[in-house]
Amino acid sequence: MTRGNQREIDRKRAEARKAQGPQGKQEDFNVRKERDNKALLDKQKAFNDKKQAEEEAALAAKRAAAAKK
Repeated sequence: MTRGNQREIDRKRAEARKAQGPQGKQEDFNVRKERDNKALLDKQKAFNDKKQAEEEAALAAKRAAAAKK
């Protein structure tokens, strides 16, 4: 029982930390989740815009080639 006293002290400290509630970790998680989601949506929008521009360019080139014939 060399650690008997230390265990009691640790239990009291753990109860005190638990009583304080989350120390912002949950809030940080939600903020990070929202930020990551926004970045993902921005990235997806940029990809879709680029893809649409490429499709329009290909269609214009196809029309130009057809007009030459």
